[in-house]
Amino acid sequence: MITSIIARCEAKGLRMTGQRRVIAQVLQDSADHPDVEELYKRASSMDDGISIATVYRTVKLFEEAGILERLEFGDGRARYEDAERDHHDHLIDLNSGEVIEFCDPDIEALQEKIARKLGYELRGHKLELYGVPKRKDRQD
Repeated sequence: MITSIIARCEAKGLRMTGQRRVIAQVLQDSADHPDVEELYKRASSMDDGISIATVYRTVKLFEEAGILERLEFGDGRARYEDAERDHHDHLIDLNSGEVIEFCDPDIEALQEKIARKLGYELRGHKLELYGVPKRKDRQD
């Protein structure tokens, strides 16, 4: 399995210009789920010749090639992550917009159980939870 975004782009035959390489490296180094504005900010700090239009075009190209996955968490911003990251689900903090990645074996097993019960073989899924932090002074 090819792990770097740049190597996967090259393996798919995409022409990798210097600016596309910078954008790919920014994506590779991102531990969060950046939107195009954030990608532009990070990439242009490495190469001030990169325009926001270049970032938009590159993200679209990478998405169409299956390199990136587009995520929409209901805040009007498309965010992106490497399509070949290990499986995980998302918890979105509605106050801060923070996206927390998690994987829970109980949830995974329950999803498989539900699919089997309904007569299906599960091939994939996405789980997004939306919440707000509990107030610390409140008892549950």
